[in-house]
Amino acid sequence: MSLRHSLACLLFALVTTGAPASPADDQLLVILDQDFKAQLKQDPLDASRRGYREFDRVMPDLSAAARAAWVQDARDRLAALESVDPSALTASNKTNLALLRYELKLRIDAERFNGWQMPVTQQNGPQNSLPQLPDFLSFSGAEQLEDYVARLEAVPAYLDQTIENMREGMRSGRTPPRVVMGTVPAQAASQAEDRFLTDPAAHAMYKPLSGQTGELAERGKRAIKEAVVPAFKRFAEFLEKEYVPACRPTIACRDLPDGEAFYNFRLRAMTTLDLTAEQIHQLGMTEVARIRNEMFEVIARSDFAQKDSLKGEELFNAFVHYLRTDPRFYYTSADDLMAGYQRIAKRIDPEMSRLFRTLPRLSYGVREMPRFIAPSAPTAYYYPGSLENGVPGWFIANTYLLDQRPKYEMISLTLHEAVPGHHHQYSIAQELKSAGLPEWRTTVDYTVFGEGWGLYSERLGLEMGDDARSPSNPKGKGLFTDPYDDFGRLSYEMWRAMRLVVDTGMHALGWSRDKAIQFMLDNSALTKANIEREVDRYIAWPGQAVAYKIGELRIRDLRSKAEEELGDRFDVRGFHDAVLMQGAVPAAVLDAQVKAWVEERKRGG
Repeated sequence: MSLRHSLACLLFALVTTGAPASPADDQLLVILDQDFKAQLKQDPLDASRRGYREFDRVMPDLSAAARAAWVQDARDRLAALESVDPSALTASNKTNLALLRYELKLRIDAERFNGWQMPVTQQNGPQNSLPQLPDFLSFSGAEQLEDYVARLEAVPAYLDQTIENMREGMRSGRTPPRVVMGTVPAQAASQAEDRFLTDPAAHAMYKPLSGQTGELAERGKRAIKEAVVPAFKRFAEFLEKEYVPACRPTIACRDLPDGEAFYNFRLRAMTTLDLTAEQIHQLGMTEVARIRNEMFEVIARSDFAQKDSLKGEELFNAFVHYLRTDPRFYYTSADDLMAGYQRIAKRIDPEMSRLFRTLPRLSYGVREMPRFIAPSAPTAYYYPGSLENGVPGWFIANTYLLDQRPKYEMISLTLHEAVPGHHHQYSIAQELKSAGLPEWRTTVDYTVFGEGWGLYSERLGLEMGDDARSPSNPKGKGLFTDPYDDFGRLSYEMWRAMRLVVDTGMHALGWSRDKAIQFMLDNSALTKANIEREVDRYIAWPGQAVAYKIGELRIRDLRSKAEEELGDRFDVRGFHDAVLMQGAVPAAVLDAQVKAWVEERKRGG
């Protein structure tokens, strides 16, 4: 069954009234539970982060046998679904059936591209994930600490498997572009410094054992000295001496073996839509032109001294140069930058009830990005927390190169990464189990949904604060009453529109890295350092970046249509529940969810 047909099934499931629970429902729930447990076993690190601690002793198995078993498991489970009678399922389980079929087909389709041969980039890989693992776990007793030490002792085998898989990629011609890999050996080497041999307690991975004494603490120190540090040293040497020199000199995804098909698969997986690279590219160009016009309107409201003496491109370029260079727009200390984010978060938090009926239980915080990651990392990212682990969500902010972290971007960034963006959406999804959905539904994630929601959330800042935009105040600026903050909002929206252009440009249409950087410099107020890191991210992670704008446009379009159809019956809090309360879903399913909510409101529900 094709992915397009799977999505058609999803649409049918959401608009069909199901029968009472039946043996077919029970059969499906068993299969869903089996797949959920298989996912936990396949990625025990993620299982621990989610609060399923029975896998705490082990690292992922990256062997050929494990990979083959994972794909065969998907084939077997897909075959098992054929014995489930869809007509006997409840409406909710029809959706679950189609979602599981869709996910299994993606896993099987991904096999041909051998992604396991390229597990490391400047942003992803064990050199980044393992040192941060302790920050996302809590430990309630000696048994969990003993399991953690066993995991430390398993690090060498995990890294050695990673190296072997990367060597396989070198042999097959599947390597990342060399231009994005320069900082990666240093990232790994930072976990293998000689000082950790004399002071293993200073290592990031020892953190859970801090304050412990006795044999367990000594065993943990031995694991750092004899397992973790030597393994990372081997990994760093492999990266520097073998891997980075062997990485390909080109940047386009299409230059990989089977590269054109791989990029098309990535676009489909990221967007859940059948869009070509050319269609996405043109959509991006259209959005860039629209947002640029809005930018000129904001410039006219600013106190920029030359706004009345310059016109067109000269005005835009001078204004952007002013934003990138004037000290008024930058903090001079990391502490002040972090305090600025915290103040913004405190402004947003009280506004949430105005726009959302359902708020998550999990709290969040703002944290500085680890220094060893920051030079090659984006401006910020979000790490989900866990109610099970008692760990909050974290909005992680980059404090490297403070003169490249402008104040006018901070409101939009906080809205996106914290609330009402990723923290709100991911935390709601974690609580689906208590809302009656199968646990399996907490594992599915679609970039077009999550990142589309994050970008849509930036725009919700217009509906917050004393000047909130509303039907009675249609020109309200919300949190963006300062024209420079509003320009920052538009610059961030422009950033995501430009991604449609440069991602497809570089991977499918022959653009160079320099051309992509210049295009983004010419059309936004993003600083050069941010743009270079972002372009390198798109090079290393093909297709992912296009999902933001496509998802946001989908949500905005659904809201606009709902407002038009419902008039006075439109309730923004109800709309947001309709979007979020089934967790992450493909674009077509989201369409059906909102349509069903609109019809219910029309009936007076």
